[in-house]
Amino acid sequence: MNKTSFFISIAVILSLTVINSCKDSEQNQTQNNRVLQFDYGKKIEDIISKMSIEEKVGQMTQINIDVISKGQIYKLAEPNELDEIKLDSAINYYYIGSVLNVGGHTYSRKQWAKIISKIQHKATTEGNNIPIIYGIDAIHGVNYTVGATLFPQQIGQAATWNPNLVNQAAAVTAYECRASGIPWNFSPVLDLGRQPLWSRFFETYGEDVYLAKTMTKAAINGYQGGEQSDNQKVAACMKHFLGYSMPLSGKDRTPAWIAETQLREYFLPTFQEAIANNALTVMINSGEINGVPVHANSNILTNLLRNELGFRGLAVTDWEDIIKLYKVHRVAKDMREAVKISVMAGIDMSMTPNDYSFNRALIDLVKQGEVPESRLNESCRRILYVKQQLGILDNPIPNFDIYNDFGSQKHKQIALNTAQESITLLKNDNQILPLSKNQKILVCGPAGNSLNILNGAWTHTWQGVDTVYNTKGVETIFESIQELSNEKITYSQGVNLNEVKNLQETLSKASHSDIIVACIGEVPCTEKPGDIEDLSISMAQKELVNELSKLGKPIVLIMVLNRPRIVSDIEPLVSGIVQCYLPGDFGGTALAQVLFGDVNPSGKLPFTYPRHTGSIVLYDHKYTEKLDKDFGENAFNPQWEFGFGLSYSKFDYSNLKIDKQSYSINDVIKCSVDVSNNSSVSGKEIVQVYISDLVASITPSVKRLRAFDKVLIQAGETKTVEFNIKVQELSFVANNSRWVVEPGKFLITIKDLSAYIEIH
Repeated sequence: MNKTSFFISIAVILSLTVINSCKDSEQNQTQNNRVLQFDYGKKIEDIISKMSIEEKVGQMTQINIDVISKGQIYKLAEPNELDEIKLDSAINYYYIGSVLNVGGHTYSRKQWAKIISKIQHKATTEGNNIPIIYGIDAIHGVNYTVGATLFPQQIGQAATWNPNLVNQAAAVTAYECRASGIPWNFSPVLDLGRQPLWSRFFETYGEDVYLAKTMTKAAINGYQGGEQSDNQKVAACMKHFLGYSMPLSGKDRTPAWIAETQLREYFLPTFQEAIANNALTVMINSGEINGVPVHANSNILTNLLRNELGFRGLAVTDWEDIIKLYKVHRVAKDMREAVKISVMAGIDMSMTPNDYSFNRALIDLVKQGEVPESRLNESCRRILYVKQQLGILDNPIPNFDIYNDFGSQKHKQIALNTAQESITLLKNDNQILPLSKNQKILVCGPAGNSLNILNGAWTHTWQGVDTVYNTKGVETIFESIQELSNEKITYSQGVNLNEVKNLQETLSKASHSDIIVACIGEVPCTEKPGDIEDLSISMAQKELVNELSKLGKPIVLIMVLNRPRIVSDIEPLVSGIVQCYLPGDFGGTALAQVLFGDVNPSGKLPFTYPRHTGSIVLYDHKYTEKLDKDFGENAFNPQWEFGFGLSYSKFDYSNLKIDKQSYSINDVIKCSVDVSNNSSVSGKEIVQVYISDLVASITPSVKRLRAFDKVLIQAGETKTVEFNIKVQELSFVANNSRWVVEPGKFLITIKDLSAYIEIH
């Protein structure tokens, strides 16, 4: 084909080739000091001009709340109280710029008000009089504040394919975060979920770039809005820059090997989208890419993040990641060298976080002339800029009495709506669903009566396994079904997550039921504790379904999972399958409404659901991945494809129209399709547009999602759904690391309809 290409300019393109040794960071000092400069304003420059080296380093230091609390780290006194002497040292000796975390478990708003007020009063009346920026992991709602609204985890939000709901969820989370006195949220995760073994898969927006970009924009705007100084908004934090979600082994914080073309085409766009929408902060990947820890990589942290993408906010490390440069990665001989490498690479704030080793090392490095004070000034500008944008330089202690909507019914309804639209119907043989409210139902399985499994990790505690902190007044799956049913509902667990418990009792109760609702799940977990060996469902849960199937009763399988777990051997044994992901506090209610037909399911998979534990092939695979052992094209055979989801409505597609057949680089492709609801049930349908580049200089994907729209179509109604797709959206990253649209033929596909177009 003609290799003459149309290039899309996205900024000055700089090489991402990793450095051969982290010690090269010292040699790159001059280059790093050429970071793209911004005018942060006179007020910030005036503050910096009056700061000592110790105060500047303090701004770059973030400590765990345990360090300033009564008791020992990880063994705090109950209830948690700040220690006057420790707090005095943090403010008046170390001049800390930030505090994070929660002492083990959820706090009440009253306790948060006491903690935040005390820290900020101390920081603004003593030390250097600069307010602290407090950060928290409010991952699916403000999960560390009692009574806050808990939403589906990110993967469930992506399954709604409804960016308006994602925006609303983020806005509610921001409001309730500020109601707790906390202006900085370590969310959203912008890593793509393309490695299902990875323990944080559920924290992503799924495997596809376009879907994740769309949800990214919605979330950033929901968290930050137009004005972050608004007392209802927070600073969003893009996590984790860059390539964190693709470890080769699938284990958390293990090496990733990613070609630059893939890094730019798949893993960078969500961060670009967030920066384009003014995201204020970024957290760095704890792992390494191509042999270099990201915390030590100036090409990523300075050349790419600052000079190319133009990011002007603050970059914070993840937990102890500078320490890990010498203790785990072994690219530095001690803490002092690790601090020098990471700061010169581009780190602004160190989540050390349980001591002041970063602080002491950096002060010494500056005084010995090994790190220029100008480098501290850069980071302090960014940190103070974020504090200024949040309004805490002027108003560090919020009025805790103005947040009347905290945990309100209005907020709960948004969480319920999100859970409803996330739930994905994957199998419905013989229209077993919806169920009748007059049927005798047995609910069983470990997920059937557990709020912890419904919510997953980052819920009241880090791993989310402690039942004592569960939200009061919300219902499990069993309780929700019982609430809506006209018959008495029976519950018997049968097995727990990993072993048989009371299976014979469960089988006896099942034999007297009309329908069995079997609820499988996995242990709430994230980060290293969430590492698994394979994607198989536990043997105990398989045994439950196998034994139930022998009774000849219809079974509906409910899946409450952190990631796709292999169900190919039990799928034929059940009549219905519903994917719930991790739907949050209102997931039980939402599921019951779907099961009984009060809500028509409208979720679609945001990832490819594998059929076999060792066969991970994504929807946008290459043509070689279709080849089977006989050189046919049947190798791509997932359990369910990306974008799949059933409805109680029957949607038919017709009349695909393309405005013309030939386009140039600056054109917009206008296409439309008619979608008819040929049923008696109104429902929401997600219309998905896929485009295939048929010939390209880098092997093209079989197809790529390029547009979608979620539309409500009444029973018996036909709607024309229109799309405007820029030709530039069809670009890919070529071998020269530039985005390019090459001329040639493309195939547009919507459902089972397709049409060819030409780019010239």
